[in-house]
Amino acid sequence: MPVRDLKLPQERHPEKAHKPDNRQPKKPDWIRVKAPVSEGYKATRDIMREHNLVTVCEEAGCPNVGECWSQGHATMMIMGEVCTRACSFCNIATGKPPEALDVFEPGRVADAVFKLGLNHVVITSVDRDDVEDGGAEHFAQTIRAIRRKSP
Repeated sequence: MPVRDLKLPQERHPEKAHKPDNRQPKKPDWIRVKAPVSEGYKATRDIMREHNLVTVCEEAGCPNVGECWSQGHATMMIMGEVCTRACSFCNIATGKPPEALDVFEPGRVADAVFKLGLNHVVITSVDRDDVEDGGAEHFAQTIRAIRRKSP
């Protein structure tokens, strides 16, 4: 891996001019995350906002959100944005969910899938230990709504 060209002491900031140059090698392009600014990203974001949907992409702070959303892909997270469990590997907010399940969410997810023109969609959810069936029926309703709207 090539190291950045080293500057002469007189070209460096005065505070660093006489200190050793311990710079790290430049990261390769494939590892750099680009700022999400494409039209595809904006369109996906707008559809998610319009339908008041939660995505794991945003909640978990995924660094690839710009790449996926620019292609119209998003992992939708149903049953709210607060999980009743606190898994050590996860970055989703935990606690007692502030509200009951949203009965209109399955329809909003189906509308978003239709608007995005998806023939494959990834849906995940928070754990809802406060709901008797853990949210299984809500998940099933979401799948049925998607299949009705986008056969």
